[in-house]
Amino acid sequence: MSDSSLLNVLVVGSGGREHALVKKCLQSPLTGKVIAAPGNGGMASEAECFDVSVEEIEGIVALAQAQGIGLVVVGPEVPLSLGLVDALVAVGIPAYGPNAAGAQLESSKAFCKDFFAKHNIPTAAYGNFTEIAPALAYLEEHPAPIVIKASGLAAGKGVIMAETQNEAIAAVKDMLEGDAFGNSGKEIVIEETLYGEEASIHVIASGKDFVCLPPSQDHKRAGEGDTGLNTGGMGAYTPTSRVTPAMQAEIEEKVIKPTLAGLKADGIDYRGTLYAGLMLTDQGVKVLEYNVRFGD
Repeated sequence: MSDSSLLNVLVVGSGGREHALVKKCLQSPLTGKVIAAPGNGGMASEAECFDVSVEEIEGIVALAQAQGIGLVVVGPEVPLSLGLVDALVAVGIPAYGPNAAGAQLESSKAFCKDFFAKHNIPTAAYGNFTEIAPALAYLEEHPAPIVIKASGLAAGKGVIMAETQNEAIAAVKDMLEGDAFGNSGKEIVIEETLYGEEASIHVIASGKDFVCLPPSQDHKRAGEGDTGLNTGGMGAYTPTSRVTPAMQAEIEEKVIKPTLAGLKADGIDYRGTLYAGLMLTDQGVKVLEYNVRFGD
């Protein structure tokens, strides 16, 4: 293949996830040069790194144009929610990742839960709140154990699994009245506690077409024996035998296909990673949340 037909790739981000993406792009016979922004010290030995923050949307677009980039692979959720893909597509540069409308599945848990309800996708019963009085009234009707989530982006840490009513009330007040998660916690989701094993499916989506990667499981809780605070993930392994072939078929039919059909019906052309956090309950598979990028 001639150099002129090779694809120059920009990977956006600075973590281990982006380093893995850089490595895979470098291994492809389709790629010419691979660069990263902002990258990190580990990546710098393999790909040229440019000191442009993931939040500098105009700066990333300008970098892609100046470097003759034919594909931008967006790693983290923040630039996706800020509309990086929209800005790149507007100047004719293809990008891997959803547009800002699609990124709302992660950037707003309230949007995501309402999307589940609208399109009959199995999930926990819930309520969305921006004011303290109705939130506390909901807790009276739905006592602990219960889950309190900051609606906005909180780097995987805006989830409180309240075992007692006092913990639940404190979490609601910390988010809505205090500043526990900043602006991310100014709207919250309160939802029923689901019981079972958690699993994740990464889906590569291109409009209505998709491919599922092997199911994985995170090590979530900070303490030994699955105890303590919920974290953004303390490592993961794949595949997991907990997701049987029959369960995989159920996930595709009841979760993935209705999600992509629902996005299309809502006028959102979804392209990129759809990362489903699932709970394998006795009542079947239920969706905890969506991320719109690869796990980090």
